[in-house]
Amino acid sequence: MQKQITGNYTYEVFETANALNKADLDVLNAAKHSVLNAYAPYSGFNVGAAALLDDGTIVTGNNQENAAYPSGLCAERVAVFYASAQHPTKKVIAIAISATSKHQKINIPVPPCGACRQALAEYEIKFETPIRLIMSGEDGEVFISPSVSNLLPLLFSSKNLGK
Repeated sequence: MQKQITGNYTYEVFETANALNKADLDVLNAAKHSVLNAYAPYSGFNVGAAALLDDGTIVTGNNQENAAYPSGLCAERVAVFYASAQHPTKKVIAIAISATSKHQKINIPVPPCGACRQALAEYEIKFETPIRLIMSGEDGEVFISPSVSNLLPLLFSSKNLGK
């Protein structure tokens, strides 16, 4: 027997960041500020991320490149790993992502890469709480996804490991 599984994803689109509520705007502004400290001498693509924790704490991260490309780390994982290391019992309830480039203006929302989606999904599972994704470029539209699993519907989890 063959069956087909279909799905879809949902996200909100805002024309500008100014249309966001205060909490989303605050975490997005923290991500945009974090872009300034990114270390991206090879790609020129600077990414900032900010994780909003359930007590209102905002933790930031930015991409860190290395001449041996696989040795670098994306902004989203820097932020969420720092949050987990420094605030291990606090849930990440939202993460904002923003980027700039030396080569062009980034006018479209920047989503997390596949590796970051998987890492963020781990924290949704760990805390049994969706993580809102607030995605932007330098300006222009802002996309908000209600959860990481919304963007990664067939995520790899402990169930795949028989746990």
